[in-house]
Amino acid sequence: MTFTLENWPLLLKGAGLTLQLAIGAFFIGALVALPLALLRIYGNKLASGIVRVLISFLRGTPMLAQLFLVYYGAGQFRPQLQALGLWTFLREPYFCALLTFTLNTAAYQAEILRGGIRAVPAGEVEAAKAISMSFGLQLRRIICPHAYRIAMPALGNELILMIKGSAIASVVTLLDLMGQARLIFARTFDFGIYLQAAILYLVISFAVVRLWRLLEWWSAPQFRRSAPTSNPVTTGGQP
Repeated sequence: MTFTLENWPLLLKGAGLTLQLAIGAFFIGALVALPLALLRIYGNKLASGIVRVLISFLRGTPMLAQLFLVYYGAGQFRPQLQALGLWTFLREPYFCALLTFTLNTAAYQAEILRGGIRAVPAGEVEAAKAISMSFGLQLRRIICPHAYRIAMPALGNELILMIKGSAIASVVTLLDLMGQARLIFARTFDFGIYLQAAILYLVISFAVVRLWRLLEWWSAPQFRRSAPTSNPVTTGGQP
């Protein structure tokens, strides 16, 4: 096993694709997750039931199986997809992986947000109703901001899991970080390249955790308040 820097340009290139896939899927999934969470809570029985089944399927099956269903299954419906203008999108491994990751993280984020919405204090919602605030305004000013602040730590964990889980993109010919590591190993038979890839994943995860904590700090006003100064009366000093 050797540890050299000559392969790092390829690994860094793969890391860029990993971040592009994982972060892109995470934020696109966030746009899908909120409507799903709202349907789970406020939708009628039919809509809520359909969303529940979809989320259960996406959370209960391996993401690798989902990727295979999209990547290999799309070809079985090529005429129909061409008629809908979707074949150009689904014939590319990159977009198949992006779609799979987006649907998967949307399911997890929807459940996280559902828990956050349920945790919003009922008194705040009742106060909004008491001043005749519309439901849409309640969502925009009270429910969603509070729910996202509650869900921030869990959403950060989901982003980290998505970055690590995106390694399966290499099985559909994408040269992400793990794909580049596999390609280099096939040429050199030096398994140390996987250790280098693991170190890069660790560095990426650490950087994302630090950035996400800054985002949590920014989104919670109570954390931004300066520490209270000591009061000489209460601490035993002279007033």
